[in-house]
Amino acid sequence: MLAPDQQNAVARGLREGGAAAWTALYDAYCADVWRYIARLLGSDAASVADVVQETFLAAARSAGRFDPERGTLVGWLFGIAHHQVSLHWRRTGRTNRLLKAAEAEAEVAQRRAETADPAGEASDRRELTDQVRSVLAEMQAVYARLLVAKYLDDRSLSDLAAENGDSVDAVKSKLARARREFRAKFERVSREPSPLLPD
Repeated sequence: MLAPDQQNAVARGLREGGAAAWTALYDAYCADVWRYIARLLGSDAASVADVVQETFLAAARSAGRFDPERGTLVGWLFGIAHHQVSLHWRRTGRTNRLLKAAEAEAEVAQRRAETADPAGEASDRRELTDQVRSVLAEMQAVYARLLVAKYLDDRSLSDLAAENGDSVDAVKSKLARARREFRAKFERVSREPSPLLPD
């Protein structure tokens, strides 16, 4: 993680097209970007690698427009990553398949509950995981990133506040809005109450 003054130096270097700035950006954030994208896409390593690559290519194309007055370098990069994940989901048509599968799954889940099929439970968990990832990919990038960082990566509020240049109270407020958006989108997709997120 780059300190704020380092982020500003890297941002200047990116706008100027400096190779050292690209190396610093990649070295500082590649693992975090990779982990975030993998959280949203799942275990398809080839797709994760493709989206990570597309993220850094898109960052290269838009580096001249990065404005540190509008947000942090890490926020900008994760916004690009989130957008690339959304594009991936749209390109593969998976979102539409998930919507249809969610409707069919509701019927199947009732039948499986009566027979207590362990294989069916594993399938249900996979389907739920795919639904969660799909919903996260369709949310605002800042909200999806906060939810992933807080609830999947178990990051502290103070870490998230420092990373985003916010106060802890601001992060709490954003997380509350993110949870509401997630619940609404998930319930619309699955027609069931949303999982996982505590109040």
